[in-house]
Amino acid sequence: MSEPNAATFRELKAALAGTVPAERLIDDPLRTLAYGTDASFYRLVPRLVVRPEDEQELQLTLAECRARGVSVTFRAAGTSLSGQAVTDSVLIQLGRGWRGHEILDEGRAIRLQPGVIGARANQLLGPFGRKIGPDPASIASCMIGGIAANNASGMCCGTAQNSYRTVRDIRVVLADGALLDTADADSVAAFRRSHADLLAGLERLSETTRADAALAERIRHKYRLKNTTGYALNSLVDFTDGVEILKHLMIGSEGTLGFISTITYDTVVDEPHKAAALAFFPDMAATCRATIALKRSPVSAVELMDRAALHSVEREPGMPEVLRTLPEGAAALLIDVRGHDDADLAARMAEVQATLEGIRTLEPVTFTRDPDTYALYWKIRKGLFPAVGAVRDTGTTVIIEDVAFPMERLDEGVLALTDIFHRHGYQEAILFGHALEGNLHFVFPQGFEKPGEVERYQALMDEVAQLVGVEYGGSLKAEHGTGRNMAPYVELEWGPDAYALMWEIKALFDPENLLNPEVILSRNPTLHLENLKPLPATDPIVDKCIECGFCEHVCPSKDLTLTPRQRIVIAREMSRLEALGSRLTAEESARLAALRQDYRYAGDETCAADGLCATQCPVGINTGDLVRELRRDRLAGRAGLARRLGRHFSGATRLARGALNVAGAANRVLGDDLMGRASAGARRLSGDRLPQWTPALPQAAPIRLLKRQASAGDVRDKVVYLPSCATRVFGATRHDAESRSVMEIALSLLDKAGFEVILPEMIGHLCCGMAFQSKGQFDEATHKARELNRELLLASQNGRYPVLSDTSPCTLQMREQLDERLEMLEPVAFAHDYLLPRLAVTPLDERVAVHVTCSSTRMGLTDKFVDLARACAREVVVPAEITCCGFAGDKGFSTPELNASALEALAEQVSGCSAGYSNSRTCEIGLSQHGGIPYRSILSLLDRASRSASP
Repeated sequence: MSEPNAATFRELKAALAGTVPAERLIDDPLRTLAYGTDASFYRLVPRLVVRPEDEQELQLTLAECRARGVSVTFRAAGTSLSGQAVTDSVLIQLGRGWRGHEILDEGRAIRLQPGVIGARANQLLGPFGRKIGPDPASIASCMIGGIAANNASGMCCGTAQNSYRTVRDIRVVLADGALLDTADADSVAAFRRSHADLLAGLERLSETTRADAALAERIRHKYRLKNTTGYALNSLVDFTDGVEILKHLMIGSEGTLGFISTITYDTVVDEPHKAAALAFFPDMAATCRATIALKRSPVSAVELMDRAALHSVEREPGMPEVLRTLPEGAAALLIDVRGHDDADLAARMAEVQATLEGIRTLEPVTFTRDPDTYALYWKIRKGLFPAVGAVRDTGTTVIIEDVAFPMERLDEGVLALTDIFHRHGYQEAILFGHALEGNLHFVFPQGFEKPGEVERYQALMDEVAQLVGVEYGGSLKAEHGTGRNMAPYVELEWGPDAYALMWEIKALFDPENLLNPEVILSRNPTLHLENLKPLPATDPIVDKCIECGFCEHVCPSKDLTLTPRQRIVIAREMSRLEALGSRLTAEESARLAALRQDYRYAGDETCAADGLCATQCPVGINTGDLVRELRRDRLAGRAGLARRLGRHFSGATRLARGALNVAGAANRVLGDDLMGRASAGARRLSGDRLPQWTPALPQAAPIRLLKRQASAGDVRDKVVYLPSCATRVFGATRHDAESRSVMEIALSLLDKAGFEVILPEMIGHLCCGMAFQSKGQFDEATHKARELNRELLLASQNGRYPVLSDTSPCTLQMREQLDERLEMLEPVAFAHDYLLPRLAVTPLDERVAVHVTCSSTRMGLTDKFVDLARACAREVVVPAEITCCGFAGDKGFSTPELNASALEALAEQVSGCSAGYSNSRTCEIGLSQHGGIPYRSILSLLDRASRSASP
């Protein structure tokens, strides 16, 4: 069969289009590049991206590809580091249809589809005191499909609790479209009949492998270590039945043998009582001796950090002073101990202390149970990777080499490996790792653009492979998967006989080599040096991005257009093409034009610019800042209009209230259905310039109540109340039983709690500036912020009194922009800290939902938000995986599909709730629309559940 060409892919797309909707068959330049990017330092752009939503669509895709000799690659979250999830053929990407889950045996097992995020699985298991065994550092963003397909492990799971050891059952689609569910006896029986040759072949390989004593012993030795290099050959010595061998071969196969559509894990106990110690040793030899001793003690994790690693974080905020005074050559172990109860934990800590007696430390080893200190210790460990990423030169990437040494030779291996890195000029490399398993990570910056850099990297990798894989009998990839990065070295590590076994396995499963070719097994000795990802300078805001993908799961547009990582990828590609200038070919010029055109919607208009991405980013990048800069450039011609609006702001809000009154009158005449159709038609005719009406659109807010006067001689505690422009415009929702505006509720609560309320002067004219900043109108945003700053300082007597802002996003904006003397509090923090102590609260007998806004998350208020709601209601529901609602000020009107996509899973989760509560009036509009229940200010819930505590 000839190599696929452009016509082949057009034909393939047409064949799939009869079953898979067009919006899930993607071949435009922008999205193929964006969706084709993963966390590795390789770049291949798929010709077609297919998003099947179920097994039937997946089987069809495989059949049509196989008929044309087209290879496929499977992609879950794209957080893999070794190049196992990139392709220049067909990329099969998981969407919403693959996020199913089921708790089994009261939490002792869990059935998961591959699109479930690892942390979500643990969240589901939390009430049972259980968790899945694998615990990779990326668990908050990586998906189960990748965890299983890479046999990812982590800090605590070691080799005993990884996917290979904890898989109970698996449901897999093979290259020929066959479906096997090992939990279903009928499926297994049918598979034994239909695929007898495959199972017989696996059993034959198992028999010959076990008969070869030397090979079998080598395999057993390799898997005493962490090892993800090549296929799971331990399945051939651990099992004799073909189905069991197949099940375990699928673990760590990186999508080269089949597609895991469901996996059932036996879960492990999640011990709730935790303590940690940060132990410092004079040299690496002492550190490794301590590690070997701790292997026999009841520890959950032991993380090693060399002196260079500690140097990289020693000046970060909150780091212990001792880090700066450690001698060169010192190293540290972060020792984590867990127990079922306090007594169990205390006994285990004592045993660890006894284990370390006789080993010299630079400081006494002291365990802490304090949650803040415990978190700080782990912050040190988890901050090592971003520390390198943050200081690297623009245009370079960050590479993590992931090796494992036999424990008894760990100290020798560390010193030898460090010497290799230094000899090849990688002086910035830092070392850390999961010491109990001899699993070490070397992290270093690497550029590929300058002459000689590729050759330097090749020489390094050749020597590392020889040292680790041959001289020490270790693992070249302990937990990150083989991918393209280590495929040329698999035979070197395993030897020709084991390597031949792997090719036989591949041929049994995928004789046409169509499943993720060149991953794990390759005949190309320079594969790891090809298709290297460019990282051109784009904007200082995002140049430090390492494209890890940790940001993606919190992005409201992730299922609609692009994620923060993908926005950066496209921005970088446009910068690269623009830098070519006159050297651009006609094809490149057309591609650049297409990227610019499509980026307007996918990159700009559907970005909520909420900043949640920065909370997940290892180097703190807020992609919204980049998008706002793009808007500034694009909308520079509207600066005059922005200035006029800002200078006549009270008039603009009056006009908005008037528009709400007109819309309300029209709605009363036309009804919801006709009003919705009329609005959609008008919006369509305007080219989407007119906003979309929604039944959740509130009434106009009453503002006469803001003309109240303070009582003369009032000696009550004072608070400045600043109603946001949103609450001054939007009143109560028309169909809601709560008929009061946020302003009425806030003033009622403040009076009930005994506060004297101070209202700033010219309140109708004030604005924090966020409405302008979000549109890229930075000058007017600054002007409004300065204006507000002046009035709030006057009202609060230069910060003497706290300021309550009734809208959370505005509060965050003010905290970032206004005078530090001002104590700016949004509804949750003010209610929790100032109102609860002054009120008598009786929880309502209701089941309520809460939506923690992105600004509240960024201000660290999630726990207070939930605690406040629980103080006021019998049951509180916090919908899972609903992060930013996507309303984003006015996006719910101007780009309603963003709000709809972000909240698609909301209604099902809040079913049965009497109401929902949040702390942003515009967010509450979209939440009401898509949740199917009214959403109100959290202040409403507190007001309903409380009375004055005064006698």
